[in-house]
Order: sequence, then structure tokens, then C-alpha cells
Amino acid sequence: MVKVLNFREWWGTVSLGFLLGLFLLSQGTVALLENDKQALLDFVNQLPHLHPLNWDANSSVCKNWTGVGCNEDGSRVIALRLPGVGFNGPIPNNTLSRLTALQILSLRSNGINGTFPMDFDNLKNLSYLYLHYNNFSGPLPFDFSVWQNLTSLNLSNNRFNGTISSSISGLSHLTALNLANNLLSGTIPDLHLPNLQLLNLSNNNLIGTVPKSLQKFPKNVFIGNNMSLLDYPVSNSSIISLPQQPNPKLNNGGKLSERALLGIIVASSVIGILGFGFLMVVCCFRRKKEHSSFPGKMEKGDMSPDKAISRSQDANNRLVFFEGCNYAFDLEDLLRASAEVLGKGTFGMAYKAILEDATTVVVKRLKDVGAGKKEFEQQMEVVGSIKHENVVELRAYYYSKDEKLTVSDYFSEGSVAAMLHGKRGENRIPLDWETRLRIAIGAARGIARIHTENGGKLVHGNVKSSNIFLNSKQYGCVSDVGLSTIMSSLAHPVARAAGFRAPEVTDTRKATQPSDVYSFGVLLLELLTGKSPIHTTNGDEVIHLVRWVHSVVREEWTAEVFDLELLRYPNIEEEMVEMLQIAMSCVVRMSDQRPKMFEVVKMIENVRPTSLENQLSSEGKAETSTPREEATPLPDTQSDSQ
Repeated sequence: MVKVLNFREWWGTVSLGFLLGLFLLSQGTVALLENDKQALLDFVNQLPHLHPLNWDANSSVCKNWTGVGCNEDGSRVIALRLPGVGFNGPIPNNTLSRLTALQILSLRSNGINGTFPMDFDNLKNLSYLYLHYNNFSGPLPFDFSVWQNLTSLNLSNNRFNGTISSSISGLSHLTALNLANNLLSGTIPDLHLPNLQLLNLSNNNLIGTVPKSLQKFPKNVFIGNNMSLLDYPVSNSSIISLPQQPNPKLNNGGKLSERALLGIIVASSVIGILGFGFLMVVCCFRRKKEHSSFPGKMEKGDMSPDKAISRSQDANNRLVFFEGCNYAFDLEDLLRASAEVLGKGTFGMAYKAILEDATTVVVKRLKDVGAGKKEFEQQMEVVGSIKHENVVELRAYYYSKDEKLTVSDYFSEGSVAAMLHGKRGENRIPLDWETRLRIAIGAARGIARIHTENGGKLVHGNVKSSNIFLNSKQYGCVSDVGLSTIMSSLAHPVARAAGFRAPEVTDTRKATQPSDVYSFGVLLLELLTGKSPIHTTNGDEVIHLVRWVHSVVREEWTAEVFDLELLRYPNIEEEMVEMLQIAMSCVVRMSDQRPKMFEVVKMIENVRPTSLENQLSSEGKAETSTPREEATPLPDTQSDSQ
């Protein structure tokens, strides 16, 4: 006889089964992580290495082990970064190949030899593989298609021989391929890689011609082979290296830098006057200066890569990433990256750095940092902990005696300053009112969030349109957070940014939350008028935006205040006047009379009492004649924050 269960019995059975399933699942998860842990221990115990690792079998592999990264739930090891550890010998079989969830593997700049590990076929999820600057030999893998997720592959500076497999064409996600400085022979296969952005096949024994699929790359990525490149199209592209500590040596082009040339001239003059003895003093001084170079610096013939990287990976001089950051690079990768100067801002120079896996980030070299290492790190931890859609996330930082760097995401659309003040003419795409509203509400929310951090004491300190970008939802997003706190004193701003400073900051040199509110008010005026905080008229008269708006408002409410580009949009006059009133309340001279930032957010949200996001979305589609994505930013679109 079949027993019929009542509801209570049925529910109890289901619940028991569910709990049992959860228990078994958790046990399975623990078992997988333990297997990964043991695989790592087997690897490091079987492969000799010069530098010790803090891999304790009794500690957490995900939280404590150097170079190991896990997925979000801590169930699997997905990243292993051990450059410059001093490994010597072949990779032991059946060790790393057991890390079947591994996505990032970096073992570059070690002394690993032997052939490419055959059992790496098990690493089906591998996306980034860095084995360069080792002593690998033998052929490359015959079938690359086993790594369908591979995004970046660097096997350069080894002794790999044989031919390049055409199976690389099957890697549809590949963005970077570097096989330079090996012993590869044969012809280059016709590689149809739609996403490939970086390529280097130089200094091998390759023959034949460059296939058409790869002729979009510059000539120098194929030099040093037995190939005829006489008819190869010459690339006009240029690469700017990320600046490092000044050093009067020969640059990469084989010519003396201006500084070195000047030094020679001056030194020669001094020799003629003061003689050989003074020359010895000068040489000693210069030698001392050169020895203080930036940790991890690479100069041709200066040092071997493993020594440089080992020094850069010292516990006191390491690129520190924040939790949740999935970037697969370290300090040495950053220093080797091609870089473009974005501009000089209040707190330092900013660069757009493109790494070998085609990742693009913004690196800021901070100047005049007055904080010590501990204070600097504490402030970076506060800023790095902010996770908000209207605050540009700080991804990593670096601190040493001579260099302080921050790393953040790159925004290809450029800053609000570039969008507002780009060349105005027939081909200009205006920044419509809906977008300006999104910028205002997003930036206000971001600054309000910043002011809640560190017990409600965190200050942005540098609010201005060149530090505001558009996030994925096209709302304002604030960058360059909290740097004013660690500076020796608040530096004189560049001319175009001076108009953002609150009056009291000019005297005290100290930013506060009320001064952030003032700066945000100037941003609102900039959005409303289309004018820079400080600008000149045709007669070269210098105009301060806040004073100019005050003078116009005192006379009457006229359309003279508002940007002419906004006049094409109907039924927005009342909203613009309300926004102007909010801006004026933010830029009052007495700091204690300014509203709090959370109050500003509420005021802006009340400009449209209904759901701002919904209304902006529907009206923006109807009224915007051309999408913002087509706008062309200025060359220095991220000149300050980025």
C-alpha cells in the first residue's frame, strides 16, 4: 500500500532534503578548496625557490597566502601570481594542473625551465597566462583551443622553438599575444583574431611574410626575424613609456635625453673651472642619485628582470589591490606598460596606461605627499573601501619613499569638463539638459556618500568638472577622492580649476566638507552656464564664474545666465531656475550657511518631484537628437583625476 503524506509530513521531508543538500554542497565546496590548497603546497614543496612564501598549511589560503586569489565565495583558487620568487627547475607534474578553476597564472621572471607543461590542458578556465622571462624550451603547445577563455598570453623571453600553431586562431577572446625573444621558426600563420589589440613576435627565427590578418600591427612587432619587411606598411603610431625616476642615461631611442645632454655641458664647464677634483664630487653625487631610482625600475642593461621584480615585490614596496579588483597585473607590468600623458592636475600627473593584456587604467603620480606610509595607507584603505555607483573606485595604490601612485579605471568618454568645453561649432554635439541633470544628481549622490565615510569626516577636497565622469548609466561619477588629506598642503590649483575653490580654502589651504559643497555649487553653475569657473572674454578680461552669476542675478533673472545650447530644449526653464537657486545656496561666502551635501541631494531630486531616473529616461530619448556616445572628447579629457 502506498502511504499518502499529509502536508506537514511532506514539508518536513522536503525541508530535510533541502538542508541535507546544502550540507553536502558545503562539504563539497570545502573539499574543492582543500584540494586546491594541497595542489599549491605540492607545487611549492617540489619546486625550489629563493624567496620564502608565507604558505602555512594551517592558515587560510584565500586570505593569507601571498599571490593567491579566490573567487567571491572563497570556494576555489582562481588566481596565482608569483613573479620573481626565484623558482628554479621544471613545473612539477600534477600540481598546478589540479587548480581546475584557475583563471590567472603569472609565474614570470623566475628560473623555470623544461618544456611547456602538458598537463596545463586541464586548466580549461585559464584567461591570463604569463610565463615570460623564464628558461622554458621545446615547442609551443600544439593545440591552443583547449583554453577557449584565454585573453592574454605572454610566453616571451624564453627559449621556445618550433613553429607557431594555427590553433591560436581559435582563441576568439584573445586580446594580447607576446611570443617575442624566443627561437621560433617557420612562417607566421594567418591568425584571424578579431579582438587582438597587442602583438609581439619580434626576435625569433620566423621566415616568410606577414599575413594580411596581422598587417594592422606596427612593423616593430615583427623585427629581428628572417622576414622581408621592406614593403611592410609603416605605422604612424607612437608609444610613450610611463615616466619613471629621472636618470641621465641613454634613452630607448639610443639618443641622449635633454637632461643628460645639459648635464654633460654643465659638467664640462665646471671641469674647466674647478678641475678634476670637483668632477669626482659631481660623479659621486650623480651615482648616489641614480641609486635612489624608483623600485622596480627597468633600464636596458641595468639589471635582470627577476632582480628588478623581486625588489619591486618587497613587502614594503608593493602595488596594493583592493578586494574585488580582478586586474591581472603587478607593479612591474605597470612600469612596462605603454602610457599616454592625460594631463597635470592639482595632485599630480595622470597617465593612461595600456598593459600587455590590453587592460587600460589610469595611473596618477602624486606629488607633494606629506603623509607618512602608515597614514597614506590608512587613507587609501578608507577611499578604496567606498563601493558606490557614483564614486570612481580606487583599484590599487603604491607607496615608496620616492613614488606614490594610485590606479583607477579609465573612462573613454572623457570628463564633464571636456563634454562642456569641447570645441563649439557646427560639428559639436551639445550636452543636453537631461544629461546635465544626470551629472548633477549622480555627482551629488557620490559626494554625499563620500562625506559619510570615516565616521562622517572624509573630505573629497578637489571637486570639479574634470574629476566628474559618466558611469554606465550615464550619471555623474566622482573621482580623485580624498587626496587632499595626505598632501603637505593644498597646492595652488591650475588656473582653470582655481574657480572651484571655496574662499576660505585660499587662506587656510585646508579642504572641508563645506568647501566640497561650494565646489559642487560651482559645478552646477558650470552645467547651467556652459562657462568655465574662470574664463576670459574677447577683451582678455578674466571672469570669475561665481561673481559673474551673482552680478547677473542681482540685476534680474535673465536668459543671459544659461547656456545657449540649452535653449533648444522646451519646458525646462523652471527646472533650470530651481537648479540655479540650489547652486547659489551652495556658493554662499560663509561656509556655515551652506547646506549639507545630503540636503543638496534632496533639493536636486525635488527639481523633478516624480522619479528622476524614470522621467529622465523617457524624456531623454524623446528630446536628445544625437546620443552622447558619439561625442568626441578633448585630448586631455581626463587631465586631472585621470
